[in-house]
Amino acid sequence: MNEAAAIRHGGRALDFTLHLPPAHRGRALPLVVMLHGCTQNPDDFALGTAMNEHADREGFVVLYPAQSRTANASGCWNWFKHNHQGRGRGEPGLIAAMTHRVMHEHPIDPQRVYIAGLSAGGAMAAIVAAAYPDVFAAVGVHSGIAPGAATSLAQALSVMKNGAAGPGLTGAVHGLGAAWPSGAGLAMPVPTIVFHGDRDQTVHPGNGDQVVASALAANASPGAARSPAARIEHGRSAAGKPFTRTLHENASGEVMVEHWRLHGAGHAWSGGRAEGSYTDASGPDASREMLRFFFEHPRVPGHRAT
Repeated sequence: MNEAAAIRHGGRALDFTLHLPPAHRGRALPLVVMLHGCTQNPDDFALGTAMNEHADREGFVVLYPAQSRTANASGCWNWFKHNHQGRGRGEPGLIAAMTHRVMHEHPIDPQRVYIAGLSAGGAMAAIVAAAYPDVFAAVGVHSGIAPGAATSLAQALSVMKNGAAGPGLTGAVHGLGAAWPSGAGLAMPVPTIVFHGDRDQTVHPGNGDQVVASALAANASPGAARSPAARIEHGRSAAGKPFTRTLHENASGEVMVEHWRLHGAGHAWSGGRAEGSYTDASGPDASREMLRFFFEHPRVPGHRAT
């Protein structure tokens, strides 16, 4: 069942679609927030990712915010503008307010709230998760860009073409932290799963590496002498598309960052359906793998969404 609604926050309105699985009433369910890419909309994104079908089978709620063409003519989330890169303001504030509303109006498990996105949606998902680690238990970034990698359209175009510079990215991550209130920020890690095609001509594949680097920095233990250990696996999808999967573990052996490098893949949701735009049915199923990763990472009990 789908519900359409809108929310106002910070002087701006944003439409959204909410998908509720059958027989959902009375149960506290996980919530997955899905941010579409440029030129897409919630219906298109739902078709391409098949996320509603997963929700019906596995029992979770899906929230699809819809970017306004007034805010961006191409329907892109404004991840590259400084006023949309912090907690409590711009589009991150809108998306968080929308998430809180759904949590208030429906039986949602506050320990199992997740966010994912494609391209510009992936870039915004990374920003939102970084700004609200007290709300989102984990994040999925497909063909996206690391938080704070650009603060203008010109920088965004350069980053998309060439990838983000390492030193600048490190500063950007800490810059995001400066916008958080006391008590929130890098102290609470957000497990991250990343998908990126190594033949992506729209968002340079190096951006996937930078998202991983950003996540590793945020998930590093204070005073750690080295990055978490990594395990590398090679495989092929059912259709024969090769991939490399890198698992970064913490000191306890828990996978905190997972990176899928999709060999020969372009700018498309891996394993997606042809009914939606920007999909590649031949790749490993990104929707299924993101959900597997998400549900392996509930938020630590005792941390409440605010």
